[in-house]
Amino acid sequence: MASVTFEGIRKVYGSEVLALEDFDLTVRDGEFLVLVGPSGCGKSTILRLLAGLEEPTEGKMLIDGRDVTETSPQERDIAMVFQNYALYPHMTVYDNMAFSLKMRKAPKDDIGEYVREAAEILDMEGYLERRPKELSGGQRQRVAVGRAIVRHPQVFLFDEPLSNLDAKLRVQMRSELIRLHNRLGATMIYVTHDQAEAMTMGDRIVVLREGRIQQVAIPSELYEKPCNRFVAGFIGSPAMNLLDVALRGSEIVLSTGDRLPSRWTAREGEGYTFGVRPEDLNLRSDGSLTGGIEVVETLGNEKIVYLSVGDEQLVMRCGPTTETKLGEKVRFDVDIARAHLFDPDGRRVAV
Repeated sequence: MASVTFEGIRKVYGSEVLALEDFDLTVRDGEFLVLVGPSGCGKSTILRLLAGLEEPTEGKMLIDGRDVTETSPQERDIAMVFQNYALYPHMTVYDNMAFSLKMRKAPKDDIGEYVREAAEILDMEGYLERRPKELSGGQRQRVAVGRAIVRHPQVFLFDEPLSNLDAKLRVQMRSELIRLHNRLGATMIYVTHDQAEAMTMGDRIVVLREGRIQQVAIPSELYEKPCNRFVAGFIGSPAMNLLDVALRGSEIVLSTGDRLPSRWTAREGEGYTFGVRPEDLNLRSDGSLTGGIEVVETLGNEKIVYLSVGDEQLVMRCGPTTETKLGEKVRFDVDIARAHLFDPDGRRVAV
C-alpha cells in the first residue's frame, strides 16, 4: 500500500468557482481516512484530482513520495468506487470484476484467482454467474468494491458508496467496509456527507467547509474538542446546542439573562458562542435554568427533548423512562465541565 500527500492544492473551475484552497494533507500508509462536510465543500473534487480525472489549478500530489500530479490515471495505481455502482448490466458478476484485468491483458489464471479471492472476501462466491439485475443494492455495491479489490491498487477511493442504500443496509455495509480495511490493511480515502458514517468508520476524519480544511483529527477528538463553531455544529447527532452569549468576568450571560459559571479565561465582551451537547443537559428539580418542552422524540433507547428557553431552542438527550409532558415547564442544569466556548471569530476558547 502507500501514503498519499497533497501539497498546496488549489482547484478553480472556470474563472471564479473556487472548489479547493490551501489543501495540505498527508494520508498515512494503511490508513482509513474519511473526508466529510456539507455538499459542495470539495470532498469529491479531492478524489477526482487524486484519481487523475481532473487536474489541480495549483499544487501537487504524491503517492509514496512519487509525484503523480501530471501522470495519467492508469499510471497512478488507484481504484475508485463510485456512488452509482457503474456495473455493466449485460455482464456477469465474474466478468464485471474481471473486466479491468482483462483490459490489462492479465493472465487468465491470475484473473480467476483474483476474482475468486475478492468474491470470498465479500461473501459473493455464489453470485459470480448472476447479472446485476439479479442482485440487491448491497450485493451490487459489493461487486463494485470487488472490482476495485482485484486490481490490488496502492490506494482505494470511495465516493459516497453507500448513499443509494437504505438505512439498515448502510449500517451493514459500513461494518463490511471496516472489516475489509482491517483484512487488507489498505490505504483508503472515503468521502461522505454523513457525519455518523465518518465517526464510525474513519481512523482520522477531515472536516471540510467551502474547500478548506477545518480540522483533521480522530473521531473522539473531533467530538470532544472541535476547533471551531462549524465543526462543533456539524459533528454530532443531534447537533451541539450553540447559544449566543456574553462573557462577564467569571460568568457566562445567556440571552435570557440567566448566568452560568465560566471556566474559560478570555476577554470580557459580546459575540461569544456557548456550546453544549444534548447529553450534557440534565433535568433536575433544582436546576438553575428553566425551559418549556416543545417536542419529544421517543426512540426506544432514549428520548430527544426540545426545550424553548427564551428565544432559544435547546435539544436534550434523556433516558427512555424520563417523564416528559408537552408544554410542561422543567428545570435543568448544564454540565459546564463538558461545555465549550467559541470566540467572536468562531474559534474554540481553551480552558
